[in-house]
Amino acid sequence: MAEIAVRPVRSAAERRAALRAHLGSGRPLVLPGASDAAGAMLVERAGFAACYATGAGISNAQFGLPDIGLVSQTEILGQVQRMFAATGVPLVVDTDTGYGNVPSVIRTVQLFEQAGAAALQLEDQSFPKRCGHFDGHTLVESAEMQAKIAAAAAARQDPNLVLVARTDARGVLGLDEAIRRGHAYLEAGADALFVEAPRTLEEMERVAREFAGVPLVANVVEGGKTPASSVADLHAMGFTVLLFANFLMRVMLQAGQQALSHLAEAGETESYADRLLPWQDRQALFRLDEFGALEDSFLGAWGASSAT
Repeated sequence: MAEIAVRPVRSAAERRAALRAHLGSGRPLVLPGASDAAGAMLVERAGFAACYATGAGISNAQFGLPDIGLVSQTEILGQVQRMFAATGVPLVVDTDTGYGNVPSVIRTVQLFEQAGAAALQLEDQSFPKRCGHFDGHTLVESAEMQAKIAAAAAARQDPNLVLVARTDARGVLGLDEAIRRGHAYLEAGADALFVEAPRTLEEMERVAREFAGVPLVANVVEGGKTPASSVADLHAMGFTVLLFANFLMRVMLQAGQQALSHLAEAGETESYADRLLPWQDRQALFRLDEFGALEDSFLGAWGASSAT
């Protein structure tokens, strides 16, 4: 019997190697966030090299909760597993504080590495954490965060798993402390650095100078505390990873509000058809024809027919 081709699944190891190579190249990595499998598929279809599994977005979109540490490790893990299975792009996963102390971080690394993550982001807030552009943060001691990073590095099985250390010290203790912590976290074994919520372009430029040559994250939060900048300007400044964590979710929520307002007021959807994803495009995104062809191939190979 002739072999029947099944769509190859890009392995976790391949995705990790691809992400690490991209970061090592110095080329900009534009990193859109997604909160579910469909969003991750849109990121992949648009041609981006990686996707960010956003903790805030998952809290908002999947649980209807604010980003204040209410969603558990296993709840995020389940969503990451679905996003991994639906795509072939590397996933950079927001794992908040590691969900607890050093043993919790070790278990987090083990679980999320098994789930296929290509990179894990850990931050130095106290547990439970808050969105980096909210007020009222509390931090763990720098030494505790260093221990968490070292434990995460020791726990990973694949050396290509990227560890991103995030510090929220700017909003609590000032930029000097954020920079001091950044150096400490790199010394502890972080592969990339994320200084959250600089307040001015001058602060961003200083961060970029301090960490020249390090894969450095710029978090673009529309309406947040950091000034808006383009990908080109941020990369020229020295940032390698240009994170747009919740742009997609916010666009989709705005479009959904407008569509439902139209339905409530007009009582019909026909006049809205030009703003809908066409039927065939929807089925193509979710590979309906591909699954149908596979079924026909296997049934045909054995002289069977599908039930109608």
